[in-house]
Amino acid sequence: MVPNEVHQITPSDLRGRRRPDRAMGLLRMFADRYLDLIARHAYDPTHAGHNPDSAMTLVVTDRRVVATDQNVVALTFAAPDGHALPRWQPGCHVDFHLPSGRRRQYSLCGDPGDASHYTVAVRAIPDGGGGSLEMHQLEPGTQVTVLGPRNGFPFVGAGSALFIAGGIGITPVIAMVRRARELGMDWQLVYSGRSRTTMPFLDEIEEWDRDRVVVRTDEEDGLPTPADLLGRAVPGGAVYCCGPAPMLESVRTHVAATGAAALHLERFGAPPVLDGEPFEVELARSGEVFAVGADETILEVVRRRRPGIGYSCMQGFCGTCKVGVVDGTPDHRDTRLSPDERRDDMLICVSRSIGDRLVLDL
Repeated sequence: MVPNEVHQITPSDLRGRRRPDRAMGLLRMFADRYLDLIARHAYDPTHAGHNPDSAMTLVVTDRRVVATDQNVVALTFAAPDGHALPRWQPGCHVDFHLPSGRRRQYSLCGDPGDASHYTVAVRAIPDGGGGSLEMHQLEPGTQVTVLGPRNGFPFVGAGSALFIAGGIGITPVIAMVRRARELGMDWQLVYSGRSRTTMPFLDEIEEWDRDRVVVRTDEEDGLPTPADLLGRAVPGGAVYCCGPAPMLESVRTHVAATGAAALHLERFGAPPVLDGEPFEVELARSGEVFAVGADETILEVVRRRRPGIGYSCMQGFCGTCKVGVVDGTPDHRDTRLSPDERRDDMLICVSRSIGDRLVLDL
């Protein structure tokens, strides 16, 4: 799981009228530019006390099934020498560098107060990129390289909150709800999945306050409507959502009507391409030229010809798919590269071309 979108929800008009308010429009424009400036500024992770780019060697200490269809396993990792691990907060994820060379991100779903180990839960996806299947094959005693933790889906432990999780999207959310319960917050959880057998951590969740938890399945209840997902949102409160793209889009589109003050989203798949234009990509080393459609990413197109190309998050966050630019002007849409890096490189999972052709160092 990787981040993420945060939306501050504001009224369309300061006087409650059903039309855009000029003052609100100017304020929003200023805020968007300010946030964009912050996002582009190079961040020194050492300010946090632990550099998430420093590699750790961890060993698998436990492996257990957490969904009755046997398709989701929780894996626990600890330092081989037993030393304490860097602290984390609900919403954090870690990067796994697997023995095959694949790099994948998974949300931490254990106890943030226990520094002795990290726990992630992984659903096996047979037709995916192979990372989840490799994670499922890890046995106790196996060593892996881990970077992190990073927090791209921050939890604010105050006020009221509605948590919405779809399937494996429960992994970052469950740590948030546990913390909300500890803090005595006003919280609600809507947990949706294909069927009860596919939903991890269901036994624990159904032991929580019954009046605060809704568990629904597509099999028994049909696909959730916006009202099903957002019906428990509190005016002035926050909404946290992690799940498949249709769920995220439904929540994003309808949340304003609930009166919620903030929306936090985390995707576990590639976001759709917005306002894309077609262009061409040339691979400098071979001279091959590929057409990239308006709704395609460079990574999608290149992967069809070069299945072994490195990638992970597909959201412009992790940096695994960084490629040198030989010629052309990239349209940078990532949240990872510094201004200096953007002079010569780009992330091909989300970034595009400003002109008709890019020449890449591939």
